[in-house]
Amino acid sequence: MTANRADVVVMGGAVMGASVAYWLTRFQPGLKVLVVERDPSFARSSTALSVASIRSQFTTAVNVAISRFGIEFIRDFQTKLGVDVGIGSLGFKENGYLFLAHSAEGAGLLTGFAEMQRRLGAATEVWSPDQIKARFDWLNTEDLTAGSFGPRDEGWFDNMGLLAGFRAAAKAQGASFVTDEVTGIEVTSGRVTGVHLGQGGLVACAAAINAAGTRASVVARMAGLDLPVEPRKRTVFVIDAPNARHSDAPLLVDRGFYLRPEQGHWITATVPDQDGPCDATDFEPDLHLFEDVIWEQLYHRAPGFDAVKVVRHWVGHYAYNTLDQNALLGPHPDVPNLFFMNGFSGHGLQQSPAVGRGIAEHLLTGGWQSLDLSDLAVDRVLTGNAFPEFAIV
Repeated sequence: MTANRADVVVMGGAVMGASVAYWLTRFQPGLKVLVVERDPSFARSSTALSVASIRSQFTTAVNVAISRFGIEFIRDFQTKLGVDVGIGSLGFKENGYLFLAHSAEGAGLLTGFAEMQRRLGAATEVWSPDQIKARFDWLNTEDLTAGSFGPRDEGWFDNMGLLAGFRAAAKAQGASFVTDEVTGIEVTSGRVTGVHLGQGGLVACAAAINAAGTRASVVARMAGLDLPVEPRKRTVFVIDAPNARHSDAPLLVDRGFYLRPEQGHWITATVPDQDGPCDATDFEPDLHLFEDVIWEQLYHRAPGFDAVKVVRHWVGHYAYNTLDQNALLGPHPDVPNLFFMNGFSGHGLQQSPAVGRGIAEHLLTGGWQSLDLSDLAVDRVLTGNAFPEFAIV
């Protein structure tokens, strides 16, 4: 690959960009793939700032199918990758997810979703409050109607290990990674013909992929396209609760917060009441959320959290799809050699193995192959036909 020519330019080098570069060069050795990343430290990327969890408990079948592939890839990472990158394991902690319901309607929804998830290979179980209490006796279940629990194939893992593995394998297969910034996209007669870089100039290409995370809409506008993806701030708290030591706890999703154990401490966060777009450079924590929103609800759900101390915190951004909180994938109808893998609304990391494979297959063959991802096609931005995912945590 010369400095100003590539077969495919991938715009964004975090986990989505690295995954699609890996799959492209795996499927077609010799393909000239250039991955452009403005910050190789990934200090503010959604990948690095994720709580790195994976689950089958989604409300749309396509997302369950994506997770079914992802969990097998993550569980047996080195073997599935097929390239020895020196990362033997992603340290998958299989504690499960526990979603709680507070009404008869909520219990019914959990039951229906669980049936769909099981048809696709998940192990989701719907429990009564008594069953929840029997398994996790430290929880207050008096105001619950049901809970859905994933006893296998759900938990958390090493986010940066996944990224590092994809990058190393893609490089070993011939992909090139450069530190630069995309400043423009050249479109001629409805097709991308090149990508402008701040330092590298114009790189001619046969196809381009938008893997720009929270900057996805900025990159889309460079090609004259609108994308309903915006950054939304999430403040994550690491807390110590000396009267609540439960290393076998699941990732608990309650009405106003989520919670999971983390090396003797806990990770917790909530969605602000006034949730909306933030500046892409805004990483100032909303520290009041723990005292004002989370703690009272947490103490109600688990009395062992009577004594709690925040030991650290961080801020990450969701690449939030305002249309329906689901991924926007594939070629754009108006610019068919510009591919999108954007708008994951907080569940992109876990979906990166399957989505990277899907985009690579579509680009190389002209259609979805291993998994039918057409429900998530970017076309729905033009029609306004939302395909909502309701289990956004």
